[in-house]
Amino acid sequence: MPAVLILGARAPVALDHARRFAHQGWRVCVADSISCRGTSWSRAVHATVRLPPPRSEPRAFVNAIRRAVEEHRIDLLVPTCEEVFYVSRYRSALPAQLTVATDRFDKLQALHSKLEFLKLAADCGAKVPSSCGVMSLGEARAWAGRRAVVLKPEFSRFGVYVRLYPEGIPDDAPELAEQGRWVAQEFCQGEELCSYSVAVEGRLTAHVAYRPAYRLSRSSSFYFDPVAEPAIRAFVERFVGKMQYTGQISFDWVRGRDGTLAVLECNPRAISGLHLFAMTDALPAAFQGAVAAPVEPSTREARMITPVMLTAGLVTAAREKRLSQWRYDFRRARDVLGDARTLAGIVADLFSHGTRALRRGCSVREATTWDIEWDGENLPEC
Repeated sequence: MPAVLILGARAPVALDHARRFAHQGWRVCVADSISCRGTSWSRAVHATVRLPPPRSEPRAFVNAIRRAVEEHRIDLLVPTCEEVFYVSRYRSALPAQLTVATDRFDKLQALHSKLEFLKLAADCGAKVPSSCGVMSLGEARAWAGRRAVVLKPEFSRFGVYVRLYPEGIPDDAPELAEQGRWVAQEFCQGEELCSYSVAVEGRLTAHVAYRPAYRLSRSSSFYFDPVAEPAIRAFVERFVGKMQYTGQISFDWVRGRDGTLAVLECNPRAISGLHLFAMTDALPAAFQGAVAAPVEPSTREARMITPVMLTAGLVTAAREKRLSQWRYDFRRARDVLGDARTLAGIVADLFSHGTRALRRGCSVREATTWDIEWDGENLPEC
């Protein structure tokens, strides 16, 4: 029986991976550096490994992965969250025969940069918004003039710190926070879309595009509605081919009123589009490159994180007077979390995250990612 080690077990996408790999005959181990009971309590999981935090202890992190690989006889390593950067940086410290679902560190660094990525995407078949690197609000204003603009740190996640100025930068806009270099970007208005894909050595092996229909403010989505967008798939095929890319790769998109697709950002990791694949869809084989054509979801059913849809989603729908649409969307989607055992684990994790947030004096979101974030800083030799 082949064995997989899934990292970032705190995330719902890791749980989804675990269930699918187990369903298709794999022995599943998961690992993380914080509480991950939502995944580790799943019946799909054979063993759980606690790792040191990669951001503060990168050498100990990779050494713990190496020991887990040897102890559990792992064949495939699948990062899911931003620990992917640390795995990539220290790939040479892991067994050479291990299949690792990620690419070289220099590639991931360029894709994670909200400025460098756009340069790489320019000739792959989608609109690329004009952008500029800036270090101050004055530089951003000088570049943008009175144009509609988006300001965001070059390295960031979940829409944190993003500023939208559809009427141009106002005179009383606050100075940019000290987050390193920022990106001033042409504001593209339209329908938001996302895509999630897997590639092996430049060949697209799995793909889905979807509409993030409900979001937590401007941050993470909790409702995933599949869409057929051949132009997005064509772009992804060209891009991964150009980069000779291996691993999971995700993109944020905007479809303008004229139908033009603009690609905004890239995340070289898993995102929630993963939930749209059925348990029988051949994603495990896609990670090995053992598919004749890219795997796509075998159903067109929407997915949702039900507890969030019943709380934040319902409140937002009521405030915006869209309750009829909310009821329709709720009825046609299937939950991605599942059984009571998993929900109990998630509740326990949320308590741990909340306690950590209070202890660190930060938000819950920050408490769930602080230990794996990478914002472009130099990483030491292993």
